[in-house]
Amino acid sequence: MALYSAGVEYGIHCLAFLVGNHGDTREASVRDLAELQGVPLDYLAKIFTKLAKAKLVAATEGVRGGFKLARPADEITLLDIVNAIDGRKAIFECREIRGRCALFEGLTPEWAVEGRCSIHAAMLTAQKRMEEALDQQTILDIARKVGRKAPAEFGEKLESWMNDRRDRKGASGAQTSDDQLIQVTEISN
Repeated sequence: MALYSAGVEYGIHCLAFLVGNHGDTREASVRDLAELQGVPLDYLAKIFTKLAKAKLVAATEGVRGGFKLARPADEITLLDIVNAIDGRKAIFECREIRGRCALFEGLTPEWAVEGRCSIHAAMLTAQKRMEEALDQQTILDIARKVGRKAPAEFGEKLESWMNDRRDRKGASGAQTSDDQLIQVTEISN
């Protein structure tokens, strides 16, 4: 079982797509990001509601509106995204079984339960290290890694795809704006 939801993965991927070629921010609608990545639109709208509440993304106005990063990409950490989407989670829940040993015959000695459980302490240390690692990686770091890995044509195709979608939205004005999509998602929750 995964510690973090699929929403965290979707959110990180989406925010990486919102990082422009020069580390700046680009705009995209939730609808376009869902189609681009083959993820469910309704689920992604719920994720963007959480990202917006955490002030990681900001809605843009107008027919061509969508979302952009609310802060510079080098200031949005993976931990920020995880916490926005899934909330703070403990990776371990100590059930204090150390005092239930059959050898104690129902009379748990003080030495067995005094202080913090050493297993719980080890798990807290592991969680702290994991959160520190997530806090050291920014969405800009992720976008740059993808940019170095992908051929130049991919970045050009992505820009072209995004621009074509925005131009089509502007010409037709028929697509539902992300603000409306998010409001519907918030109401249905």
